[in-house]
Amino acid sequence: MRVALLTEGVRPRSPRGAGGWCDRLVDGLREHDFAWYVLAGTAGTAGTAGGAGAADAEDTARTPVHELALRGRRPAGRAPGALRGRQYAAAYDRLVRSLLRPGERSGFGPGLYRLAELARADGALPAFLVSDRARRVLERVWRSPGADTSAGQPLVCDVLVAADLLEQCLRPLSAPWYGTAPGGLGAADLCHVVGGGPAALPALVAKQLHGVPFVVTEHGLHLREQYLGYREAPYRWPVRALLLAFFRALTEETYRQAAILTPGSAHDQQWQRRCGADPARTRVVYEGTPAVDRPAAGPEPVAPTLVWAGALEPGRDPELALHAFARVRAELPAARLVLHGEEAVPGYRAHCAAVAERLGVADAVEFAGRPRSAAEAWADGTVVVFSALSQRRPRLLADAMLSGRAVVSTDVGVAREVVGPTGLLVPPRDPQALAGACLALLRDGERRARLGLAGRLRAQERFAVEPVTGAFREIYLELVSQWPAFPAAAPDAGAGPRPRPFARPAEYWISDRRRTAPTEAAPAAAAALTAEPVTADSDGTDHSDLSDRSDLSDDGGTADRADGAAAVVALSRGRLPAAGEAPDRSGSFAEAV
Repeated sequence: MRVALLTEGVRPRSPRGAGGWCDRLVDGLREHDFAWYVLAGTAGTAGTAGGAGAADAEDTARTPVHELALRGRRPAGRAPGALRGRQYAAAYDRLVRSLLRPGERSGFGPGLYRLAELARADGALPAFLVSDRARRVLERVWRSPGADTSAGQPLVCDVLVAADLLEQCLRPLSAPWYGTAPGGLGAADLCHVVGGGPAALPALVAKQLHGVPFVVTEHGLHLREQYLGYREAPYRWPVRALLLAFFRALTEETYRQAAILTPGSAHDQQWQRRCGADPARTRVVYEGTPAVDRPAAGPEPVAPTLVWAGALEPGRDPELALHAFARVRAELPAARLVLHGEEAVPGYRAHCAAVAERLGVADAVEFAGRPRSAAEAWADGTVVVFSALSQRRPRLLADAMLSGRAVVSTDVGVAREVVGPTGLLVPPRDPQALAGACLALLRDGERRARLGLAGRLRAQERFAVEPVTGAFREIYLELVSQWPAFPAAAPDAGAGPRPRPFARPAEYWISDRRRTAPTEAAPAAAAALTAEPVTADSDGTDHSDLSDRSDLSDDGGTADRADGAAAVVALSRGRLPAAGEAPDRSGSFAEAV
């Protein structure tokens, strides 16, 4: 099938050689035709890196790449005329009101789709969004009675800055990606949004215009990252509040319209539910990593060593590791602590060094910087320590477990879900508990080995690449099989039923061939489906009445097709369920075939 892969700021072919998650998905599902649609930071940053090898060039040729710059010079286009300008202004007014008026949030989707419809008709949306008319609409709504100004009253500079930022956020609405021609999203069987946020805008428009379903995969929630990032954004609070309202409304609309959501952890799944995601359409698919094939770390160092890895910042709380290590060294004078990671906050490394000096353990603490590879970092230690205040993504924890070293982590975020019973979990900001867990493992080599092996096996099972590609292979097929084959040709509401993907289920044709000669297939199929109970076959098996099986009928009814699949399983076993007997669901359609 044709799959449109929508990403934001992701280079389709990584110059580091290993490739990213999207690369592994495309390589694992080679039976499908993928096309990349990349929202890049600036023009030219989404393509293949200069000097790429022949393999990268071949993969890029096999997977077409379409790029749209979110920042920088806006797309060219003429300004709308007077009549069309009023239509743009009305749609933009509705969109802005949904962001600033709590009682009008339901207008976000209609305003968004109306802007996309107008942009597809004349391509004047980029010019309108940077026009004085759009700024006046934004200023009028923002300063009108009833607008949410809890973050402060907007100034003229706030209106100018917010208008430019909204233009960048809405730029995908005017992308030349829509339509049913080759390369258009309307020609795809489904869209796969990776990361959420603005990357979901083309998928929303494609579903609205062409009825194309889409899947959303998030490894770390986009909305949560926006809330964390805008705390330090160089804008005044009114602008930040407006932009966060936009991303919140976009996330809610994306979760509402998506056919299936695939968060990267159960922790993210809980956050998605709080944002309005339907649990029935949510499936956890862990982020696979090729590191599962990496051999375990070698022998432990001679001295008992705690290894810590992560960015040197308050959120990772290396100070907790230092305080816990001071207690460990009081019990084991030969113990050492190695901290791997780069300074994320200016001056924070010096602060941590001063803390180690004050605790009297500076001679046993090593700030090793960024390692050449994660495997080398874990090999330096006897026990791996995580002291973060928030663990949003499971990848670093899983990588440490794959090394075969025992893990001690604070019980935050995804830690309990990833580590489970194969490691030790302690409360955050509790140096005594962290020190006790580290001492328990440092003093018991057998327990360390047992937990290290169990953790490695657990990580290999959950984070292998093959289960990820297998999960999305099933999701793609299930989604397309349940979606109308020709959504654009669906009749209007009330004019008749919407077309279904298959007029006859596959089991209809199998039962047809088993009962009739090839020349009599068509008339005999109808007779077989409406006949009285048939006589016994040569093996003495009685076949009972199928006249009430509407799912096998010629009119493509809406009855449960699982019963039809069960009938095929029964056929393969030599009998059909008798009248009133529950169908045997222990088999599968694949087994019957």
